[in-house]
Formats: sequence, C-alpha cells, structure tokens
Amino acid sequence: MTDAELAAHLAECAGRILLEVRASGMIAGKALGKAGDETANQFLVHALRAQRPEDGLLSEESKDTMERLDKSRVWIVDPVDGTREYGEERTDWAVHVALAVDGRPEIAAVALPGLGEVLRTDQPCALPGAPEKLRMVVSRTRPAPEAVKVAEALDAELVPMGSAGAKAMSIIRGEADIYLHTGGQYEWDSCAPAAVAAAHGLHISRVDGSPLLYNQRDTYLPDLLICRKGHADAVFEALQAD
Repeated sequence: MTDAELAAHLAECAGRILLEVRASGMIAGKALGKAGDETANQFLVHALRAQRPEDGLLSEESKDTMERLDKSRVWIVDPVDGTREYGEERTDWAVHVALAVDGRPEIAAVALPGLGEVLRTDQPCALPGAPEKLRMVVSRTRPAPEAVKVAEALDAELVPMGSAGAKAMSIIRGEADIYLHTGGQYEWDSCAPAAVAAAHGLHISRVDGSPLLYNQRDTYLPDLLICRKGHADAVFEALQAD
C-alpha cells in the first residue's frame, strides 16, 4: 500500500471497530468513549508499527516518547476525535490517521464512521460552491469568542458541530465554509484534517497566518483556520479588528 492507501485503510478499519464496540450494547456513556479510544488505539498503533516500523508515531492515547523527534516521517493519529459524540451515538466524530513529513501535514485520511465516509489526501473531490451567506462551524458546547466575533463581522451563520475532524470535513462536504478554532488543541486533533483540507485546495494555517507545524516537542497546537482560500483574508481582517 502507498502511505495514503494505508492511512485510509487504517482509518476505515478503526471506524468499523468503533462502530462494533458501540453496537455491542455492552458499554455506555463515558465508559463507551474510553473503551472505544483504547480499542481503536491498540489497533492503529500495532498496525502502524507492523506496516511502517521505521517511522515515528504520536497518538493521543499512547504515552509520548521523544524518539519521534529524530524522525522525518511521523504518523500522528487520533483514534476517536470527538469521544463525547461517539459515546452519545452521534455522527459528528472522526478517526484521524496522518503522516507528517518534516513537520508538514502531508498525507492523511479522516474517517467519519457514523456517516460511512472516508476523506483522504489522495482522492480529492471538487468543492461545492460557497453560498451567499457563509457558514462558520463552531463547537456545539463552547463556541469560541473569536469565532463568534468573526461570524458577526462576516454575517456568517454559526453551525454547531462536534469533533475537529467533523468540523474540518464539513467544509469539503458542503455543510460549512469556515472553521476557526482558538480554544486549544493538540497535534492529533488537527494534523489529519489539515492535510485532507489542504489536498482539497483549502487554506490551512494558524490564526495568525503562520504554518501548521507538527512533530514538535510540545504537542500543544491551540488554534487553526481552515477555509476556502478566497475567505482567508476576510477572516484575518475580522480577527484583527477592534
């Protein structure tokens, strides 16, 4: 398999495992989220170590080691992005499998198991046109003040949604136009969504316009902007306005 094929296959398989765990009816609520995280993580970690033993690996659900810092190629995974949504049997959660090369989000797949869909860097699809009234996807529980400010400046509609992966993919799926996040994230939250978004021709950056860099010693990566390239300048202007 190519790296992209591997990423998509692993994301899809992990998604199926997660759906089976949930459908078993043996676990519910927070315990279901924990069981899903641990089960999917074990599969992804073992599979990646078997298929790409020379590469580095960073997973939300595994103890981090500094060995990855010496690697050019590092797989960055989030077994369940949106654990709460997964545990609540919603569809707005995702599985992230990404490969960062020299710190750049190069290859990835984002599975949306609840929707039966996998979006990937090697199979970009045409983006739907932007509507007259833009839509900004935000946290369904804690919309960031900065996002609300930008939405008001652009007269954009707020679209509440769960996981970071689901939010980012909603732009590709034609459900939203801008994803601005300032509430704190880690590398595994955004690496796969950023790579897939970039492969589809979208703008990806930090909220100050600087590049998204991965496989850093500190994995905290608190903010990002994903949107159509034609909307990025307006978002930056709105962020800088008093």
